[in-house]
Amino acid sequence: MTTESIVTTDLTKYGSREREMLVELLQAWRTQGLPKDFYEDEVQPMFNTHSGCVFLTNSEYQAAMMNGNALEMWYNCPYCGHEGFLKDMKHDPEGAECSRFMADIGAE
Repeated sequence: MTTESIVTTDLTKYGSREREMLVELLQAWRTQGLPKDFYEDEVQPMFNTHSGCVFLTNSEYQAAMMNGNALEMWYNCPYCGHEGFLKDMKHDPEGAECSRFMADIGAE
């Protein structure tokens, strides 16, 4: 029995749509730079085969994705699991830690 990973860096697993998304990501990185909170350590492209999303990730497992024409951070609250771009991160916190996380990323 073999298991297949949901996310992959293997470009042979990318279809033409995903390769086009990767080109767009790389062009945005070149012209806009990486998001200010994104660490530039072991940056690599990643494809989520279940969601169809292509994004950049790094050694800290941060994610940067295209949001329209902008390359932006994709956040995931480590306390409640809420996720999204910064504008999507305002939500009813499930505790003080969740509130602190939102404040730390500027989503208050």
